[in-house]
Amino acid sequence: MNEYRYDEIEIGLEESFSVHITEKMLEQFKDITGDVNPLHNDADFAIGGDEGKVVYGFLVSSFYSTLAGVYLPGRWSLIYDVQIGMSAPVFIEDELLVSGTVIEKDDAYKIIIMKLRIKNQMGKTVSKGKMRVVVRE
Repeated sequence: MNEYRYDEIEIGLEESFSVHITEKMLEQFKDITGDVNPLHNDADFAIGGDEGKVVYGFLVSSFYSTLAGVYLPGRWSLIYDVQIGMSAPVFIEDELLVSGTVIEKDDAYKIIIMKLRIKNQMGKTVSKGKMRVVVRE
C-alpha cells in the first residue's frame, strides 16, 4: 500500500495496477448486490455472444476505489466524488489495467483530482472518469 502525503503528490503522477476478472468475482458481486440480471448471469442471453456474460459495470468501476485506497494516494485517501463512464463491455477472463493520473490539486482542501482509465488486454478503454480524493493528514 502506498502512503503518499499531499505535498509529495505532483501533477502528472500516475499509478496503475492489473486485475484479472474471474467468474467468482461475478458470483460474489451478485451475492452482495442482488443483481440477477441475465446479462451478467446467463451466457446465452448476454450481448457478449461467444464472449459470454458481461461483467457488471460497477464491479469494473469498483477498482477505482482500490486505485485511490491502495495506490494513489493510498493509506491517506478519502474519496470525495467519482464520475465514471463505461464505454465497452468487460468479460470473464479479461485482464484489466486500472490507472489514475493526477491532473489537478486543490491546496485549500488538500484534494487531488485524477483522470481515470481502465483498459482491457487489447488496449481498449472500457471505462474512464474523474475522481476527487482528499489526502488526509
